[in-house]
Amino acid sequence: MLRFARWKIASIVAMSLAALLIIVPSLLPKATFDGMKKAMPKWIPFEQVVLGLDLQGGAHMLLEVDSADVIRTQVANLRDDIRRILREENIRITGGIGIQGRTVQVRIPDAGDRAKALPKFRQVAQPGANSVLGNIGNPPVDIAEDTDGLVRLTVSDAGVSDRIRRAVDQTIEVLRRRVDALGTTEPNIQRQGNDRVLVQVPGLQDTSRLKEILGTTAKLEFRLVADTGFNPADVEQLPQTDQPGNIPVEKQVMVQGEDLTDAQPGFDQRTSEPVVNFRFNIRGGQKFGEVTSANVGKPFAIVLDGKVISAPRIIGPITGGSGQISGRFTVEQANNLSILLRAGALPAKLTIVEERTVGPGLGQDSISAGKTAAYVAAVLVLLYMLTTYGTFGVFANIALAIHIAMIFASLILLQATLTLPGIAGIVLTIGMAVDSNVLIYERIREEHRAGRSVIASLDAGFNRAFATIVDSQSTMMVAAVILYFLGSGPVRGFAVSLGLGILTTIVTAVTMTRMMIALWYRWRRPTALPI
Repeated sequence: MLRFARWKIASIVAMSLAALLIIVPSLLPKATFDGMKKAMPKWIPFEQVVLGLDLQGGAHMLLEVDSADVIRTQVANLRDDIRRILREENIRITGGIGIQGRTVQVRIPDAGDRAKALPKFRQVAQPGANSVLGNIGNPPVDIAEDTDGLVRLTVSDAGVSDRIRRAVDQTIEVLRRRVDALGTTEPNIQRQGNDRVLVQVPGLQDTSRLKEILGTTAKLEFRLVADTGFNPADVEQLPQTDQPGNIPVEKQVMVQGEDLTDAQPGFDQRTSEPVVNFRFNIRGGQKFGEVTSANVGKPFAIVLDGKVISAPRIIGPITGGSGQISGRFTVEQANNLSILLRAGALPAKLTIVEERTVGPGLGQDSISAGKTAAYVAAVLVLLYMLTTYGTFGVFANIALAIHIAMIFASLILLQATLTLPGIAGIVLTIGMAVDSNVLIYERIREEHRAGRSVIASLDAGFNRAFATIVDSQSTMMVAAVILYFLGSGPVRGFAVSLGLGILTTIVTAVTMTRMMIALWYRWRRPTALPI
């Protein structure tokens, strides 16, 4: 009981001081904090507590992935795979490649050509054979063959369900990169149901730019402008962004935006107009170089979300793997476009189902209410412990203060978001931490009443109450873990603060209190207990 090594005492004191220092920035005004943060080295954890949407206000959006657009893209990719196979195997067809709903059909009159094509088609239809049509279980594509040489490939329900699921997962990652590029703090982006995504951005009051960033698909393609006399079936009329009228472009995509590695806003050195400078990866740079080398003198259309941004003429081969997009942009438009291209394209269109802005006034009311509840709870607990247990109550109150400081320090280090339910969890852990001290002190009382000496009572009280404390805290930790993994949003915020409070309770209510009582006993050598 009385044997506390110096390194243990030093460790507990250092941990307590570190927790107090970590929470100091959260007590500073915003302007002071910003100035000091710029002067601090990056390795120093100089951060404030991140407040959630319900505490500081912000934007709330519920987005829905367009399932029909997912299916159209899936069928179009299937058609492109079939076209590629036919071209590589030099297979003749009649009537072209047609699309009816989810079905892609092609007529191959020669039996020998069909024998070559069908195994290749089945490779596309097999699970995991294609990056677009991967599915474990039922095949994503059903293949049927008629006696007249007509081959039909139909995207199955299993293929559609799998593609929508993966489209939502991809959408979440793309949206997260886009929101992070806006410089916001701790956005909450998560799945809602089968085809919806919830986006919450604390501290953002202007939702117009957020809607523009989130709603744009940002599917970038480089296509050749179609010549006159080109096969109409392989030509698509696309609108232009900078002038009225459509422009004919080839359906075949020469280079895709997914091969971009970087996109940054800039200014054209000749015209000084805002532009976007981009750079390809090795594969994209090779494709871009091959296309520009083989089509010198032809116009090259830059297509974003089905609209032609610009169609410059290829003056010479561009083999450096980089280029420039111009389209009479404003500075903000060029910056937004570069953010979209860096984050990647959405796999499907998004529809805003619900949109609302939480004002800072509501957040301030929540903060004030939470502070009031925490202050009242803390004061009542401190007074009760002080009046009931005297000197030992002072030790419990000191441990409680360190306990609260450690919770907030942990939130800051983890960059976890503090929500109103999180404050409720902290208030709950205050009672739990004090309850542990009550168990210890009452056990000490019982041992002393049974005739044990002061030192024996103290030792037995801590040792015998420890198992009870660990058992109760372990049960609460299990509940916190279940809430975190099965809950979402505010429930997870409550679970995080509750879990951190349970961990710090073991440190403060048992180890720290025991250390303070041990040091007190060695200093005072009392003959009677002060409780």
